Formats: sequence, C-alpha cells, structure tokens
Amino acid sequence: MPTVQHTVVDSPYEPLTLVAVDGVLSRLHMTGQRHRPPEETFGEPDPRPFGETIRQLDAYFAGELTEFDLPLHLVGTPFQLRVWEELCRIPYGETRTYGELAEALGNPNASRAVGLANGKNPVGIVVPCHRVVGAGGGLTGYGGGLDRKQRLLALEAGAQAPAALF
Repeated sequence: MPTVQHTVVDSPYEPLTLVAVDGVLSRLHMTGQRHRPPEETFGEPDPRPFGETIRQLDAYFAGELTEFDLPLHLVGTPFQLRVWEELCRIPYGETRTYGELAEALGNPNASRAVGLANGKNPVGIVVPCHRVVGAGGGLTGYGGGLDRKQRLLALEAGAQAPAALF
C-alpha cells in the first residue's frame, strides 16, 4: 500500500495543497479548484516530502525559476500522460493553443481531447496547464480559475497582474 502524505503551503495564489505518494509529488491543489478530490484522499499531514517542491515553488513565484525539476508521480490515461508531458515542453512565458498541442501530439483533430486532459492535470503550476489558451489566444477554462491563470501568465511575462478579474 503506498504512503500518501500532504501539506498546505502559502502562495500568492492562496494556499496550495501538495500531495505525495511514496514521497513523490503527485498532486497540487488550489483552493476551490475544479476536479479537487476529497480531502480524505490527501493522506496524513506531513511536510517532510515537500522541501524541494516548496523551494522550487517559492523560487517560481519570486520570478527566479522558469522550469521545475521535480520527480512526479502522475496517474492518468496514456493520452493524459502524453498531454501532460507536452505541457512541460511549453517554455516559460509562452503559450500554446489546444490545437497546437493536438498537432504536436500527432493528432490535429484532438484539440477537445487535449482540453479535457489539460483540465485533469493533477499538478497545476508545476505541469503548466495555465500556458494553454484558446484558438484566438484568449483565456479559456482553468481548473484554478481564470483570475489565477491570468496572474500566472502575467508573472511569467514579468508583469504585475490585477488581483482579480471581477
């Protein structure tokens, strides 16, 4: 039986819940996030497995880190895993459309499936699903909320985003 542990850390985007399986980051949840599983699945509270994750998140939020280098324990379908791997190829400060991701995966007609897989990303921010935009470049759905997506993109662009959209 795997060991599941979690901790809650502060961030500029409200508290983040980090979940590890056997000491490896497997999920990052934002407050009010879509597809957030029940808290009883987060395991025992224990900050020990998360030192490097917290260090890298702090550096990212400070604008000092542009690429995460963390082992991840991701669980998903083979297609979801391919999409999440492709998300990690989007450079810091850049965006891609769902169609561009589908094309990169070798199936230009799969933009909707890419969107669904993107929405199920279990490790937001680290696996940068916020870097995916609509066909016209506009902001589209984000499990953490469009205001957070806008602020993450602004952080990566080196600009200070407004505190909220609405």
